[in-house]
Amino acid sequence: MKARPVEKSPGVNLYEQVANRIQSLIKEGTLKPGSRIPSVRKMHQQMSVSITTVLEAYRLLEDRGLIVARPQSGYYVRHILSLPPAEPTSSAPPGLACNVDTSIAFKINKVLREPGMIKLGAAVPDPELFPLAALNRLMGQVMRQNPEVCHSYNALPGLEPLRDEVARRLMDAGCSLTPDQILIVNGTTEGMYLSLRAITKPGDTVAIESPSYYGLLEILQSLHLKALELPTHPRSGLSLPDLENALSQGQVAACAIVSNFSNPLGSCMEDSKKKALVEILERYDIPLVEDDVYGDLGFDEMRPKAIKAFDKKGLVLYCSSCSKTISPGLRVGWVVAGRYQNTVEQLKLFTNIVTAAANQLAIAAFLANGGYDRHLRHLRRAYGEQVLRMTQAICDYFPPETKVTRPHRRSRLMGRTSTPF
Repeated sequence: MKARPVEKSPGVNLYEQVANRIQSLIKEGTLKPGSRIPSVRKMHQQMSVSITTVLEAYRLLEDRGLIVARPQSGYYVRHILSLPPAEPTSSAPPGLACNVDTSIAFKINKVLREPGMIKLGAAVPDPELFPLAALNRLMGQVMRQNPEVCHSYNALPGLEPLRDEVARRLMDAGCSLTPDQILIVNGTTEGMYLSLRAITKPGDTVAIESPSYYGLLEILQSLHLKALELPTHPRSGLSLPDLENALSQGQVAACAIVSNFSNPLGSCMEDSKKKALVEILERYDIPLVEDDVYGDLGFDEMRPKAIKAFDKKGLVLYCSSCSKTISPGLRVGWVVAGRYQNTVEQLKLFTNIVTAAANQLAIAAFLANGGYDRHLRHLRRAYGEQVLRMTQAICDYFPPETKVTRPHRRSRLMGRTSTPF
């Protein structure tokens, strides 16, 4: 393949023009799935652009899911699914509030501890994808530089360097926040637990997606709350008409959903739907606990907005963490609780006082100086490739009637089949 030199177009970055040209060659079939594309140096010569421009173009094509880098080998066109399976339709739960029983989840977790078990049903990243060397270096560094801070109780709402970085990062999610609005907690799960505890009492009903994250169900059970499952589409998420109908009947005290790339469906609401959701919550003055732990892991170039971005009245309690992107073991998360901030902070103090200072400082240092954006690009590419390979394996080996969610923008798949294995 010989590419023509790129003519500069006003208003469009040169690297985007290069990426668009290569994308056209892929779609036209000139560059076929699995084939190696020209090296950076060769493309720089053919298109008469700098090596830096070609590298940026290749990174953009990786983010678009069109090419993949192979160590010591170069860049290759990604394989396209030969036979995309049918996609599940919206769920149809019974529409009745009920008590939660998660005993089966405990039994499954016990089985998963056995050697040789692969946790296909758990959103647990491969440790090889984490920046372990950088984190080890930063952990040693912050403990040497801040020994008294690391070995003492730190005051709520958490250490300022981390809250500063979280506030800066949340701008990408459409949230304009001050560090004082952010509470540091031990992961998203604790954030959701504290949030639900702050806005409900035993016996209350919480509206959730169907299916929903089993960790959320465990929280509901521990707080003696009822769950009202609502129809949920694997692409667009929770049904807003069904939610409003439930709220209008006065049977719901709170809502709890995974806003972006939900677990387990992988659904992601459009911004217009998120805005409409907040408007419904405001009409009925109902709080919502938002789990956005997967927000940074979409395959698109733009991070989706959080529901919190549309919240003007403090009804959305935003929860997230670095557990799916940097390290689950450090147990560092954050909550933006809006009008419920004081209550959530008090509950945090009563529950376990504070989150470990060394962990907070290490995460803050990585977010500030550790190449987090570069790490995210690598993580997204790896997840995208894994999702495509797994989807193809399902097409090849699962029963023909199997339905599976589309690998669109997300790092999770959910399949359904009526044939026993």
